[in-house]
Amino acid sequence: MKPRHLLMGAALVVAAGLALFGDRTPNDGVAEPVERAARTPAAAVQRAAVRPAGEAAGGETAILRLIPRATLIGEAGEAAFRSGEGVFLGQNWNPPPPPAPSGPVAPPPPPSAPPLPFTAIGKAVSDGQWEVYLARGEQTYVVKNHTVIDGVYRVDAIAPPTLTITYLPMNQVQQLNIGVSD
Repeated sequence: MKPRHLLMGAALVVAAGLALFGDRTPNDGVAEPVERAARTPAAAVQRAAVRPAGEAAGGETAILRLIPRATLIGEAGEAAFRSGEGVFLGQNWNPPPPPAPSGPVAPPPPPSAPPLPFTAIGKAVSDGQWEVYLARGEQTYVVKNHTVIDGVYRVDAIAPPTLTITYLPMNQVQQLNIGVSD
């Protein structure tokens, strides 16, 4: 054990002894209030305002006069709470609305074909005609000129470094980079 543990144990024994064998006689004496002379009339008024409600200046019990309701909450009374006047104003925390657009609104852009879903994975020349190997997801397509893919895309021209494809539902032409010829 360390010395501080011994010291704390001794302090605990002394505290227990005082709790068990200490003086338990009640104190019958009454503490008298201290009389202080008022320096100014304003100080006397301030002390009277701080004095508890049941205690008068001479030590006897007195009932304080009620303050009129109109003085407490104003002449409007309960209507001030409902209408949100004065200190009871409502607070709007919503952001302000966006400003109205000025001038005529531009028409929406015309519809366009989606981006090409294909990736060029290779190309080759076979019988003097280009073949391009395209991938979409896990599918691989071998395409030549005028090949239609899934009824949606048509290969129009293969001229490295580009492959020209038409999106058939909108008849829009798109190009895919397939790399330079080897």
